[in-house]
Amino acid sequence: MIQMIDPELEKYAEAHSGKPNALLQELETYTYENCGQPQMVTGSLQGALLRLLVRLTGARNILEIGLFTGYSALTMAQALPEDGKITSCEIDKKNAAIARSFIERSPHSARIDIRMGPALQTLANLNGPFDLAFLDADKENYCSYYDLVLPLLRPGGLLVADNVLWSGKVLDPKEETDRAIADFNNKVVADPDVEVVLLTLRDGVSLIQKLSTQR
Repeated sequence: MIQMIDPELEKYAEAHSGKPNALLQELETYTYENCGQPQMVTGSLQGALLRLLVRLTGARNILEIGLFTGYSALTMAQALPEDGKITSCEIDKKNAAIARSFIERSPHSARIDIRMGPALQTLANLNGPFDLAFLDADKENYCSYYDLVLPLLRPGGLLVADNVLWSGKVLDPKEETDRAIADFNNKVVADPDVEVVLLTLRDGVSLIQKLSTQR
């Protein structure tokens, strides 16, 4: 794994960014102590970015592909207006149960709608428009998710894609997942209907704005 940034600098960035509330801190601790692949949890720095993006875009209707244990959904919900809503796709029943247990303890439970099942099927049956989408699911399907999510976004809407540097493996992709992420990045940057910037935050975050009304 390539270290994207000096760990001390990352701690400094976290210390000088918006802080998670007590429930989010508890959720992150619980995830690391009880769940497989706990590094998948969004965490405070990326959570602060998501929260700010929701506010900057004025998002009211959010789509999430990959709920995991609920950190990102709860973080984004903090920035939603009273009539805002998050539709979150998840396939793992254990992760969804953990997420629900924390969501129900928050003031945002009525705003977060969890859709169980394969996300590709769920997306095919959703109606937009969504103002913002957050993609953090199985990497092999990133290109397929992109093709389904983009038409659901309003013009000017934002897609935030996580893990787009994939521990540096995009530089020399060997495994199927490495190639899937590299293919996704190539697909996005070549798409004339979007504007994209790939940030070297944590494992890579792409901010993708839909420009065209053609899709």
